[in-house]
Order: sequence, then C-alpha cells, then structure tokens
Amino acid sequence: MAKTQVRRVAVTCGEPAGIGPEIIAQAWRELRCEVPFFVIGDPDHFADLAPMAVLDAPDAPAEEADALPILPQSFPAPRQPGKPDPKNAQGVIDAIGRGVEIVQAGQASAVCTAPIHKQALQDGADFAYPGHTEYLAALAGVETVVMMLASEQLRVVPATIHIPLEDVKETLTAQLLEDVVRVTHAGLMRDFAVPSPRIAVAGLNPHAGEGGKMGREEIEMIAPVLETLRAQGFDLRGPLSADTMFHAAMRTSYDAAICMYHDQALIPIKTLDFDRGVNVTLGLPFVRTSPDHGTALDIAGQGIANPSSMIEALRMAAQMGAARG
Repeated sequence: MAKTQVRRVAVTCGEPAGIGPEIIAQAWRELRCEVPFFVIGDPDHFADLAPMAVLDAPDAPAEEADALPILPQSFPAPRQPGKPDPKNAQGVIDAIGRGVEIVQAGQASAVCTAPIHKQALQDGADFAYPGHTEYLAALAGVETVVMMLASEQLRVVPATIHIPLEDVKETLTAQLLEDVVRVTHAGLMRDFAVPSPRIAVAGLNPHAGEGGKMGREEIEMIAPVLETLRAQGFDLRGPLSADTMFHAAMRTSYDAAICMYHDQALIPIKTLDFDRGVNVTLGLPFVRTSPDHGTALDIAGQGIANPSSMIEALRMAAQMGAARG
C-alpha cells in the first residue's frame, strides 16, 4: 500500500556556514513525529548532522521514516562553519525562490526560512534586498507586508523596521500605520484563527505624548488613524504609553501590539521569550515563518546552537498553514 502523501512545511536551508543546518537537524529530531517538513538544500551540507532521505519531489513519501527529508539542491562550495562562501550565495537565493514556488503550487503548507547572511548574498550575487521579508514580498508580487514577532506570551509588530531612529518620524505616515493595522488585523484572523482581533497600538513619544507636552504625533496622526478604523469596526486600544502596555495583566487585553519602531516592539518580546520568538511575515499569499535570530557565525559548527526558535517557527508554520486550510 502506498504511503499517504502530506503537505509538509518547506524549510529553506539559509546560509550553509551559519547555524541553520545544525538547528534544522536538531528541530527534525524534536519534531519528526509532530511536524512534517522537508529541507531545500545540499545533502552534503547535512551529511554529518543527520541521517537523510533524499526526495524526488516536495510531496513524495520519504522512504525512511527516521531520516531528515531533503529536496536536493546543489551548491558549488562545501559548508565551512563560520566562513560564508560567496560562491554559495546564488544557491541560498534559489532555495528561497524554490520554496515559494513549491508552497504557491500547493505542494507545501508553508515556508520556514533558515537565517541568511545578507553580506554574503550581496558579495556573491548582488542581492538587492534588505532581507528575507522584502525578497519574499517581491517574489509574491505584494507591496505591503508586515513583520510580526510572535510567541506564546506576546505578538508584536513594528510599524517601521530596520531604519535609523532619526528617520522614524518621517517614515511613520498615517497611510503606513493604517496599512500595518489592516494587514495585522487580517493576519490575526486568517493565520492565527482569532475571530475578532484586539489590537493595542503604542504611541511614538514617551507617555504617548502626554497630551502634546512630549510630542504631537499621537494627537495629529496616530489617534485620527485609530478613530477612522474604529469607525469601521476595528477593536483598537491606544495610542498607549509603551512603558505600561507590556506587563502581564495588560497583555491579556489584546491579541497583538503594534509599535512605532523596531526596538519598541522587539525589546518586550525578546525580554519575555528570547529563545522561542518567531518571525512571521503577514500579508503574503502564503505562510512564512523564520527563527528570530541570525546566522550566528561565531558559534556555527560548535554544537552549542539553541534550536528553540527554529522548533517554534516550524510549529507555528504548521499551525498557520492549518488555519489557512
């Protein structure tokens, strides 16, 4: 009797010289009976990390139940932990593109991306994107996507992401904030099965401007956007003082928090759940998650990398894929 085919999570290999291969192999040992997934990568890069089952197709049954399923993709250079090789840059990029094609074709339920090394991609393949999020949006043909960091304790969304603090005020427009709220609201419903999302929105200034004494962005821009959306049925709280909206009791009153800049959002979640935070891209026509850390070249190959975030990213990818049906 033929084995039942399942829609696995597609895992892109990321930078081979980083901790990606190690944490993928460790996640497979932890999750092989819980979350079905396969890796798009070079089998040679995993040879010393786990027993492997090479797949002919994304949805092909694995011949060995106790082996890491790999959809093979050749890379020109071997894996050297801690030493990215620019010759492998195009292979890393192609693995991401292949993962997107597979999930869009319905052969996988979601994409989970291992960390990439942006400098290596720029040096080896003139990679023109700031990171995964922007590249995935381009592949999907989507203009507005939102980065969410999620764990069991908290979900946060930074309205502005990787820009200098001095540029936040100019970048943070009413249209941007409205778009972020709308994408977050839709993502909570579609990907997290929250039927009526409650969203807390932080102010930009200390004490949310304190009635205009510490800045007027809350009065002149943030509050009007929230009022417009409330009139359309959105359940929004704010603008709130960021220093009081993340304590335990307050967190029970909302399903996600939207913050105005990177650190305002990421400091709370990394303080509460540093090892298990997951990077989620909302607004894509497919599910994408990633561990909330980088390639960690300084510890690659030493056997000390913590797989917790990759494990949670895979679990969340499977859950979100199921929520989308």
